[in-house]
Amino acid sequence: MDSFLVAIDNGSQSTKVLVVDQGGRVHASARVGLRPYDTSLPGRAVHPDDDVWESIATACATALRRFSGDRSRIVGVGLCTIRFCRAYLRADGTLAEPLLSWMDERVGLPFDADAAGANDVRWITSSSGYVSHRLTGERTDASGNLQGVWPIDPARWRWSDDPEAYLATGMPREMLFDLRDPGEELGRVTAAAAALTGLPEGVPVFATSNDKAVEALGAGAGNEGDVLLSLGTYIAAMTAGAGPEHGETFWSNFAARPAMHLAESHGVRRGMWTVSWLRRLVQPEGSADESMYDLEALLDAEAAAVPAGSDGVAAVLDWLAPSDEPWRRGALLGFSGPQGRAHVYRAILEAVALAMADNVDAMSAELGRAPSALIVTGGGAQSATMRQILADVFALPVRRAGVDDAAGLGAAICAAVGAGIHQDWASAIAAMVRPGGVTLPGEDEAAYRRLRPWHRGVRERVAELSRWSVGNIGDIDDQERNEE
Repeated sequence: MDSFLVAIDNGSQSTKVLVVDQGGRVHASARVGLRPYDTSLPGRAVHPDDDVWESIATACATALRRFSGDRSRIVGVGLCTIRFCRAYLRADGTLAEPLLSWMDERVGLPFDADAAGANDVRWITSSSGYVSHRLTGERTDASGNLQGVWPIDPARWRWSDDPEAYLATGMPREMLFDLRDPGEELGRVTAAAAALTGLPEGVPVFATSNDKAVEALGAGAGNEGDVLLSLGTYIAAMTAGAGPEHGETFWSNFAARPAMHLAESHGVRRGMWTVSWLRRLVQPEGSADESMYDLEALLDAEAAAVPAGSDGVAAVLDWLAPSDEPWRRGALLGFSGPQGRAHVYRAILEAVALAMADNVDAMSAELGRAPSALIVTGGGAQSATMRQILADVFALPVRRAGVDDAAGLGAAICAAVGAGIHQDWASAIAAMVRPGGVTLPGEDEAAYRRLRPWHRGVRERVAELSRWSVGNIGDIDDQERNEE
């Protein structure tokens, strides 16, 4: 008889839950959107109220209502949440303030007890640690989800033995949760959590890793020649890494298998978010939310008929500037009149592909190996136009993951190993991961080879202009006020 696993995939824009069997087949699913970040204070970006936990509880309950199988055969839950988040908890485990998003500037800084309210914050953890606590009542977290400013030893996947690491991050060891590796048990679902989520009380919850690494696991990106391109709010490219050391053009990320690492190139912040922005911009006023997805399919078809280069329209996707270059701004340029929404849509997709091709080339050169295949996951992977542009720009075959929610399948694999359904990681991956369709380079490959240096120059020039404007517009305003 089949055993079942519940996979929780909490991303930047939504939470998705799958009910999966030991062969990787999806029997039920649900998706619950997250509310927009609260950015009302400068430098702050938080998930309003308790939105992440509420979306997970609702998505679990919905998926399990849709599941027609025997719930008593659910043997584990795989928990995967957004990386680079931070949660400040009171002594009773409730949020002292809303969960800090990866876009909040505080997640890149040491913990400031005075600013956070020292008398109120007892525990500091990640998004996965907070959700783990809500599900199980235990104070445990996934070691692979601790990127950024944490006192962790990346070689050992454990809290550091160096006292200076705790001073540098402002995080005393007694304020931190205990760590668990992928496939290790975080705890068991409490009666209270079972009532909210529909999960069976007492079922074990297993650690995964960070969401991008879990995507790579679920997509089957394990060979050195594979590059996983995650087309989400943050677009990242990853390949098998040699260890915890960073390079000049990549950084080392925890993988979704214990003691392993991924090399991750520079990425595009708010990448596919820009598609959502355009979709909202051109959506007919008063139309239902569901029609937004129909509109995206229409835009995708329209953009497929636009020639490579979008008739001169170019997009620069610095809609969210990196902290080390805060002057960067996004841009759309090159209009001459005849272009319309399809050109803008295609220009955004081309900007993703062209920027990430440069990033992957730089990473590959430093690693000393060239990619042989590109695997795509995330919402952007559903676009046939995006897949063809990527194949032409990278001059590589582009393969979709067999399941659209690759992070969900990766979470299920971690739970399957933890629950003993499969004896090891290799057998779990072999049984549960299936490749999706392949898109081959087409007639636009040569055109994009010529367009790559042009677009690189556009990005560099927009960055120069943005830096100038940030440094000089204030001076111009001051001069005009003096003249008045």
